Amino acid sequence: MQQTLEHRIRERAYQIWHANGQADGQADEHWLAAEREILASPSIHVMALEATAPAKSQKRMRGATRKASARPKF
Repeated sequence: MQQTLEHRIRERAYQIWHANGQADGQADEHWLAAEREILASPSIHVMALEATAPAKSQKRMRGATRKASARPKF
């Protein structure tokens, strides 16, 4: 299951809030801390690459299909 960046940050902010005793009034600090962690992690770069990979491979496949159909069949 692929999660959006916002969802991952929200989940991590909740974990930070919970770990800090569930105190009110620190939502912004928890969100920013979670955002820093998520954006600094190497997995975010992998997710960005995976998000663009299917579009590129589909374009390649369409081009290959056109070329194959243009060839004469014997």
